[in-house]
Amino acid sequence: MGFPEYRPRRLRRNEKLRGMVREHELSSEHLVYPLFIKEGGGQRVPIPSMPGIDQLSIDSALFEIEGAVDLSIPAVLLFGIPGKKDEAGSGAYAEDGVIQKAIRAIKGRFADKIMVIADLCLCEYTSHGHCGAIRENEVDNDETLKLLARAAVAQSRAGADVIAPSDMMDGRVRAIRAALDENGFSHIPIMSYAAKYASGLYGPFRDAAESAPRFGDRRSYQMDPPNQREALREMELDVEEGADIIMVKPALFYLDVLALARERINRPLAAYSVSGEYSMIKSAAAQGWIDYRRVVTESMMSIKRAGADIIITYFAKDIARWTKEPAS
Repeated sequence: MGFPEYRPRRLRRNEKLRGMVREHELSSEHLVYPLFIKEGGGQRVPIPSMPGIDQLSIDSALFEIEGAVDLSIPAVLLFGIPGKKDEAGSGAYAEDGVIQKAIRAIKGRFADKIMVIADLCLCEYTSHGHCGAIRENEVDNDETLKLLARAAVAQSRAGADVIAPSDMMDGRVRAIRAALDENGFSHIPIMSYAAKYASGLYGPFRDAAESAPRFGDRRSYQMDPPNQREALREMELDVEEGADIIMVKPALFYLDVLALARERINRPLAAYSVSGEYSMIKSAAAQGWIDYRRVVTESMMSIKRAGADIIITYFAKDIARWTKEPAS
């Protein structure tokens, strides 16, 4: 049946009708709020390239998380900024590392009111800024696995609810799963950055996490942007190795990969709307070129349409607030 018998606009006449037939919804229950945790106390350091986002000392992070709890955001994703860095990235797996201390403080204050997802990578902790151990100016994949396994156990011992490896080393999910199981953490899920691309959208994040590599780049371990089938292979490997949730990063420039994952991979799917996506929207809105709320909502809905169950986004608090206060 076609026009004039069938008129699709009938179901768009008013907000109530549009709401009844809406295919996807944004909900705070599916959001993860990333936070940058800095050594020290009483600190809230603005990140110039990410307007509205700050580096937070642990005490300041607790205040920020209280707001997230009030908005029913279920989880935070933590990135550490240690006071000192070294070649081996020892702050990532030290019992008194900044993230381990932050996890204990958050769980001590909020218990089960919010989940803590611990990003697992060495780049924030190494003096060279790469995501693993360096041997002859190259990242040593297998040596890095040992360090990642140690860090996963340290994070779990501190109270992390989910471990999220973002390093893109081969075999890291298997190594982390084995280490967790051997140390009594078989109940801790792994959210794997399964398809993490070597994107140009990470610049503001590297400012925030102070994690830019001191030499070279990360293209030998992060994925090549033109490749789609390779992403599927990476995701399938991580599932085989024990990943409970898989992630695609970045989100908006890789919606095709999200849709492919939704079709082919039988695991919950997360998508990370990264710092560059955030900063572009923030900057355009500050110039008055776009409607901030509409564009944020539209971009997040595109990620949901592509198939994401979980959205990691710096817009989390605004989105959660809007879902409680519908637009007039």
